[in-house]
Amino acid sequence: MTRTRLTAQERHVQIVAAALQAFAGSGYAGTTTDQVARIAGVSQPYVIRLFGSKQELFLATTRYAGDRIEQKWRAAAREDPTLAGLGHAYKDLLAERELLFVLLHGFGAAADPVIGEAVRACYGNLYTVVRELTGATAEETRDFFAMGMLITVLGAMRVLGPDAVDQQPWMADLMSVMPPPD
Repeated sequence: MTRTRLTAQERHVQIVAAALQAFAGSGYAGTTTDQVARIAGVSQPYVIRLFGSKQELFLATTRYAGDRIEQKWRAAAREDPTLAGLGHAYKDLLAERELLFVLLHGFGAAADPVIGEAVRACYGNLYTVVRELTGATAEETRDFFAMGMLITVLGAMRVLGPDAVDQQPWMADLMSVMPPPD
């Protein structure tokens, strides 16, 4: 059986996908480049050669997560350039739970100056994109992000999303005051 060699760009994508899975599961501190390499099916030295360090790999992974959200919002805005339209697109991302976990891990690791700068830039970019796409005010955008963070946390806990757990009373109570999905 002949193996096809991947281009450097294809390997980069493959390793970021593996890193997304690894970092989503174990966070920045709990993930090693060796774990990422095993998931990607490459050697650990190759991961380091491509990214330079675990920190750079994590930054590439968080950039990917932010870019994926931005792409989803831009696509949604072509049909419905409102906060509601972008909100529906974000709820669809609950099926891509690793994206949300990586961003949450990034926020948690933001005490590291380099990671903190990167996740603030990611968050700031998403904030700016929402304002640009919808024309929402600062207050409306704040409320949108506040609800988005609640949805992110509920999705991470599997209260919302494609594989939600059975609802406990507190969950049902909270969900009863959430805006209805259209």
